[in-house]
Amino acid sequence: MYVKSLTVKGFKSFASATTFRLEPGVTCIVGPNGSGKSNVVDALAWVMGEQGAKSLRGGKMEDVIFAGTSGRAPLGRAEVSMTIDNTDGALPIDYTEVTIRRTMFRGGGSEYAINGTACRLLDIQELLSDAGIGREMHVIVGQGQLDTVLRATPEERRGFIEEAAGVLKHRKRKEKALRKLETMEANLTRVADLTSEIRRQLGPLGRQAEAARKAAVAIGRLPDQRSVVVRPSARRNSACAASCCCDPAASPHS
Repeated sequence: MYVKSLTVKGFKSFASATTFRLEPGVTCIVGPNGSGKSNVVDALAWVMGEQGAKSLRGGKMEDVIFAGTSGRAPLGRAEVSMTIDNTDGALPIDYTEVTIRRTMFRGGGSEYAINGTACRLLDIQELLSDAGIGREMHVIVGQGQLDTVLRATPEERRGFIEEAAGVLKHRKRKEKALRKLETMEANLTRVADLTSEIRRQLGPLGRQAEAARKAAVAIGRLPDQRSVVVRPSARRNSACAASCCCDPAASPHS
């Protein structure tokens, strides 16, 4: 397995599409200061999933997009494609050539693809991890990084060895699964607390519901009670009216 080609477009100093054809063995890129040699290495790290702007010698990730010059306007996106020769099957995918593409837009959006099929960054990282090119990117030793490797603590050296051996990927998956289990346990504890609180409130709520039911029944019977009270009063009013009409003394003209 080896990197067969690298195509850079709109990435840092590469405004136009530039393709590097590589062969098996050692490849050297020679040029004067400021010609963009380090940008080629940054492009390799970036397309393989690098997320740290400082690792790419920038202040923010949008800095990888061509910023323009006095004679050329800035571009709206950066795109890097890396083609890997997979004839030996080092990558767990049924292709003899694997092309990984990463695109970033100035608005902040990103796109990833494997052989032209859209995918997630995690898919690219896991694919490369199986070949010993993991997310820690220690396979790329930039300026000043060799001293960091030499001065690494035993824990850091262990991480380098585990990643090269393909163990770190499974460790990351284990850590992710443990985090999910911890979150689920916290959610279950919360559900138990809510269930206990609801059960504690069931008694008072039941009594309130019973009182409300009785009130509704009483209100439903209220019109019948009113009719019982009003009817005798209506009879008395009718009797008084009849007596007033029959008594001559009650006439105002008598």
